[in-house]
Amino acid sequence: MISFKRRTIIAACIAVLSGVSMTSAQAADTIKIGLVTALSGQSAQAGEAITRGLSVAIDEINAKGGLLGGRKVELVSRDDEGNPAKGVVAARELIFKEKVAVLFGGLDTPVSMAIVPIANQEKVPFMGPWAAGTGITKNGANPNFAFRVSAVDEIVDKGMLAYAQKTFKSAKPGMILVNNAWGESNEKGLVAALNEKGMKPAGIEKFEGSDVDVVPQLSRLKAAGADALFMVGNVGPSSQVVKSLDRMGWRVPAVSHWGPAGGRFTELAGPNAKHVHFVQTYSFFGKQSPVGEKVIAALKAKYPAIKGPDDITPAVGVANAYDGMHLAALAIAKAGSTNGPAVREGFYKIDRYEGLIKTYVQPFSPTVHDALSENDYVWAQFIDNRILPVGVSN
Repeated sequence: MISFKRRTIIAACIAVLSGVSMTSAQAADTIKIGLVTALSGQSAQAGEAITRGLSVAIDEINAKGGLLGGRKVELVSRDDEGNPAKGVVAARELIFKEKVAVLFGGLDTPVSMAIVPIANQEKVPFMGPWAAGTGITKNGANPNFAFRVSAVDEIVDKGMLAYAQKTFKSAKPGMILVNNAWGESNEKGLVAALNEKGMKPAGIEKFEGSDVDVVPQLSRLKAAGADALFMVGNVGPSSQVVKSLDRMGWRVPAVSHWGPAGGRFTELAGPNAKHVHFVQTYSFFGKQSPVGEKVIAALKAKYPAIKGPDDITPAVGVANAYDGMHLAALAIAKAGSTNGPAVREGFYKIDRYEGLIKTYVQPFSPTVHDALSENDYVWAQFIDNRILPVGVSN
């Protein structure tokens, strides 16, 4: 028989070994970050850009030892094909099966609007790195688990009006908007922005994302005296607007939300794509901050096809996702766990982060879930298939 003393020693050894084993298991247990975005179709470039921004940030986080005592961060992605129903299925899989700590969205506002109620219900923080619909973060939920590092429609809409007035001396702009939740969000924002200036639109026209001809809608806006167009639509729909303007022979200034930046716009829209001016949150052209130089170097090293700023496109997808991932990591670190409600509170505890787009100082609060403001936007256009700030030719 084993003596009592020996049994005690053996038990103690087993306990120590078990503890070591549990610690190793915890360290090996990755922290999963979910991504639901378009990885195929006309907007696949946007999904690729978001993926690259997240991946470079995750590489940096893991190189510094990961999070929560050495746990590595892992990206788990699903393709929503720009379809809200598929986005919901993907989000549920990532939340319930993959147990993601934070869920990132993609380009399409309708998809994000469909996912946010699930994130709120299941208490999983949702980070928006692109979709700009105002209602994504201002969704009425309490508590609200949706955060964003991206443009916001109601702020962009004020910027679109100011830009049209300053650049094109517009006094009677018309609207051509995709007929979905994103278009509705911008209609409200643009009407409100015009009202603030004592102005009314020449007209408000809608079109379906699948339309291949919008000449009738544009003809009504032309007849109403529109001296500029506010355009809201992603790559495919926006390209149809440009081609319809070509068929009409109507060269009217087009001031757009950032939908054209999400994919093969110049290929689909033709040579007059260059006349569309659209909003961006970041450009890799010109003098970069130390963070910008670091990110460009990391992108070149990780993706051989990237030789320089020309190849980092769409830039906003990369930049927004990169900063969004680092902010999410800080929130997890502040929370000390991957518990959803704790991570949500962690976002409010972020003091300062020197990011790519800017230096963030207390970017989130219980009443502010958008980290970027109107001061963080730049205007761009396509020059030789490159997205360049307006006025920059090389």
